[in-house]
Amino acid sequence: MTISDVAKKTGLTAKSIRLYEEKGLITPPARSESGYRVYHAQEVADLQLIARCKRVGFSLDECKHMVMLANDPHRQSRFVKEQAQEKQRQVAKKIAELQEIHAQLSEWIHACPGDDHSACPIIDNLKGQ
Repeated sequence: MTISDVAKKTGLTAKSIRLYEEKGLITPPARSESGYRVYHAQEVADLQLIARCKRVGFSLDECKHMVMLANDPHRQSRFVKEQAQEKQRQVAKKIAELQEIHAQLSEWIHACPGDDHSACPIIDNLKGQ
């Protein structure tokens, strides 16, 4: 399978696939006589796993670790669970931060008259006044 075929199948871009290869997230694929990358089922499976990991917020290092765990027949599920739990904690923290930002913006928007005058509580707050 060529890189463009793999990109279509995984939803990743060819650029991302090359980056994941460069960063060691996947084993470098074999090359054809003409030098093109030739992907096999294992590389495609690893890239699909990476794509799913990225969609739920895992970093490249975390994706690499998940690929390693996925390909380890002796893995212990507790390590996978711990990694998912840590990501869940990070997401919960980020949600709380975003809720605070949302509340602050709502307060500022409510306070701003949004008229033709220059007085603006949003700018005043951003300037620290």
